[in-house]
Amino acid sequence: MLKVGVLISGRGSNLKSLIEACVTPDFPAKIVCVISNKADAKGLEFARAANIPAIIIPHKDYPDRQKFEEAVDAALNQHKVELVCLAGFMRVLTAWFVERWRDRLVNIHPSLLPSFPGVDTHKKAIEYGSKLAGLTIHYVRAEMDHGPILMQIAIPVLANDTEETLAARVLQSEHKAYPAVLRMIAENRVNIHNERAFITDAAPSGDVLFNPKA
Repeated sequence: MLKVGVLISGRGSNLKSLIEACVTPDFPAKIVCVISNKADAKGLEFARAANIPAIIIPHKDYPDRQKFEEAVDAALNQHKVELVCLAGFMRVLTAWFVERWRDRLVNIHPSLLPSFPGVDTHKKAIEYGSKLAGLTIHYVRAEMDHGPILMQIAIPVLANDTEETLAARVLQSEHKAYPAVLRMIAENRVNIHNERAFITDAAPSGDVLFNPKA
């Protein structure tokens, strides 16, 4: 049973999907703590409702980013965490923390990386005229929104999409994808070679998505 720690800063909808997956009888991972840098993060309520330790470590209480991360690292180690999932954690992590948790630190990003790293991804996709948006789940590296890709899902951008409507459709897929990736990792099906992630017994989709249809 893989021991997972989840870092959040806000509403925690992806945290909720991970909690729901982990309580199913055959799921090979368990969330042992949830850490937030914000005391009012709504996601903490999901952790408490599931009897998962909900830990608040305000980043403003520390003189610099590494001191804050040292406190986060200590809490993760206290709970014997083996894998860290970032789920709406709105802090840029230092190279110190990333290397300390190398290949044990996963992020979900609402675009098809390497397109549109950073924030406002849906706004950027619409303004650029992209026909496909989506999400990427990847191992974290020191460069922002960079690292071996574990899964991607493409979402068509509709002609009348707003940031809000596109974000809502992408989020629905995030809630399915994150638990699926966590299962793959917990089942030891992921191998990293030359900064590429290879999934054992993966079933690649042969579907081709046209938008607009030719």
